[in-house]
Amino acid sequence: MNEMTNKIIGTPLDRVDGPAKVTGQATYTADYRPTGKTAEGFIVEAAAAPGKIRKIDTQAAEASDGVIAVLTHHNAPKQNPYGTPEDAGRFTQSHAMLESDHVRHVGDPVALVIAETLEQARHAAKLVRVEVETSEGTFDQFAADVEIAKPDSLDGADEVDTSTGDFEKEFAASDVTVEASYFTGAQHSAAMEPHATVAEWGGDELTVHMAIQIVAPGLKAFANTLGIEADKVRILSPFVGGGFGSKLGVHNDAILAALGAKVTGRPVRVVQTRRNVFSNAPHRSKHRQDLKIGADASGKLKAISHDSLAAMARNYPFAEAPASPTRASYFAPAIKTTHRVVEADIPRVDSMRAPGEAIGTLTFETAIDEIAEQCGIDPVEFRLQNDADRDPNSGAPLADRRLSECIREGAKKFGWDGRVTPGSRREGNKLIGRGMASAIRPNFLVPAEAEVVLSANGQLRVRLDMTDIGTGTYTILTQVAAETLAIPVDQITVELGDSHFPASSGSGGSFGAASCGSAVFDACGKLSKLLQQRLSGKGIAANAISVEGDRVRAGGNDYALADLVDDGALTVKGAVDPSEFDHGEEEYSYGALFSEVEVDVDSGEIRVRRLLGAFDAGRILNEKTARSQLMGGMIFGIGGALLEESTMDTRYGSFMNRDFAEYHIAVNRDVPELEVHMLEGFSEKSNPLGSKGIGELGICGTGPAIANAIYEATGCRVRKFPIHMEDLLQHLPQS
Repeated sequence: MNEMTNKIIGTPLDRVDGPAKVTGQATYTADYRPTGKTAEGFIVEAAAAPGKIRKIDTQAAEASDGVIAVLTHHNAPKQNPYGTPEDAGRFTQSHAMLESDHVRHVGDPVALVIAETLEQARHAAKLVRVEVETSEGTFDQFAADVEIAKPDSLDGADEVDTSTGDFEKEFAASDVTVEASYFTGAQHSAAMEPHATVAEWGGDELTVHMAIQIVAPGLKAFANTLGIEADKVRILSPFVGGGFGSKLGVHNDAILAALGAKVTGRPVRVVQTRRNVFSNAPHRSKHRQDLKIGADASGKLKAISHDSLAAMARNYPFAEAPASPTRASYFAPAIKTTHRVVEADIPRVDSMRAPGEAIGTLTFETAIDEIAEQCGIDPVEFRLQNDADRDPNSGAPLADRRLSECIREGAKKFGWDGRVTPGSRREGNKLIGRGMASAIRPNFLVPAEAEVVLSANGQLRVRLDMTDIGTGTYTILTQVAAETLAIPVDQITVELGDSHFPASSGSGGSFGAASCGSAVFDACGKLSKLLQQRLSGKGIAANAISVEGDRVRAGGNDYALADLVDDGALTVKGAVDPSEFDHGEEEYSYGALFSEVEVDVDSGEIRVRRLLGAFDAGRILNEKTARSQLMGGMIFGIGGALLEESTMDTRYGSFMNRDFAEYHIAVNRDVPELEVHMLEGFSEKSNPLGSKGIGELGICGTGPAIANAIYEATGCRVRKFPIHMEDLLQHLPQS
């Protein structure tokens, strides 16, 4: 296929699920009401760890009004040990809860109180008395006595370490060098919807309504945890209120709800509180990133080194890849990257939106800005002259490389006029600075299947286990089906989030729309051909068809659908196979971010005044939802640069700011009017739709563009994130 016409795909179609959401008809997990009366579960967290439960007293809780049961390691149903089997991976390994007296980390569940009402369960939970005999734990990966290890694999990157060329030789021969260590804080996804599950058993079959991003691996996780067959589990997740990576898999609330339902014989709902989320849901580890960059006198890069150190939660194999963008952004004769972890007794570390790139560009693009300045070259020109024509790491050809176009387009729209002397722009007591940075993220295609069912009345149902986490999946898949089959949008119903439907990629990694959209495209294309064949069998030439109402139109003729379908409906399955799009070329989505900030000379308060992004994501499937995704990513980037940090007391391994009063995310006052510009394109080698991933692209580059603007405003290079006013105060001029 070369290129499809943009009749419906690409248009800013309003969200088809919008009316259901604004009228309260969209059923999120906590809204689900089973037929039987639902019991409510409340998590009792360990106050200290690691260690063993020496004593747990549940008598007062069990005697409290409305309490049905209190689950502990003494009476919880048998499960397979946490983390088994060893080769299962983080998404499908056992996530056992209350399996033993071992306490892994502060906040680890030590009991689940189940009562008639949430208020009764919460009250009784306070009556549970737990004594933990603690042992020495590892909480700080930067401590001197920790054991540093090379992880077995990275999230979103093929190689843990890479090396091209002779770094030491090229760095030593460089005319200009930058060496710096950067620290990025721990973060939590903090989605609007906390993690939630409603579990119910029917005999030996488990049905789980839960907030999850990727459904299919969740079946195996329940099976490996509970020791049952995966086909005895059904997961339903039609609407997810944000995930940002924290809901990719099965987490504590889901297993606890399943255990509670097993013991009580009733449906059990467990909804994490906001404070629960900071210990019973995953987080992004804090990192130390060491960078060395060398260039010649003309500003050509010669050597790049990027070393990362992070924490990995014990018995949970996940490591982020901050050096991923470093490997792909600019050409240098020598590039060396490493990733190391320290296994720690802390809550689960897992994917958070734009894993790797969000914090990797934050540091790398700041260092690139610094070496550009030392070379006396404008940051825009420096990046343009170091753009790569082949993949800097693998040497493979690059498919549809448009980074320079994004930089030029962004500079033009922003009105970039070059770097000025730091501190020279001033309006009253406000120092003004401008900065920019590149954005880059790998483009993935993941296996996915879809099913379409066309009824005799002309109604088309599209089914797959894909989830909608607020990104517009219902709408985009509707558009793909409408255009491919030439059928009106109002005759299409998309059904998602049911493990009984064909397995898909799920939502994550910015691969959902492309992967699932391609599967729907394939299914609808096959259905169109099948209808054409049946029309041909009736003597009607049909090189192209359209469906209107209960009629099929072809070449000026129309035919009743009822005479073309079997038993009232036609069912066709489609799929996408990534190997069919493996052309030996590396694929990325690109962007360039430009920002303007002001810094108060008296207080050091930082405000973002302008933020503009120019992006290449191939063919845009829905202009409105794509813009929304990019804006959301840019807001996320503001948080990473200036606000978001989960602070741990490294003496005890406990997060201290476990609510929105102290864990700060960007709000309206922190966000200026955002400008988003999307390049027109069609990435024919990416997938049948010509699109590329966009969901996380807006984050990449936003943070360093802000940091670089702060430097121009103040002359201060801050090497820790988020940047706070106290980091600047001693560097500000006297007002």
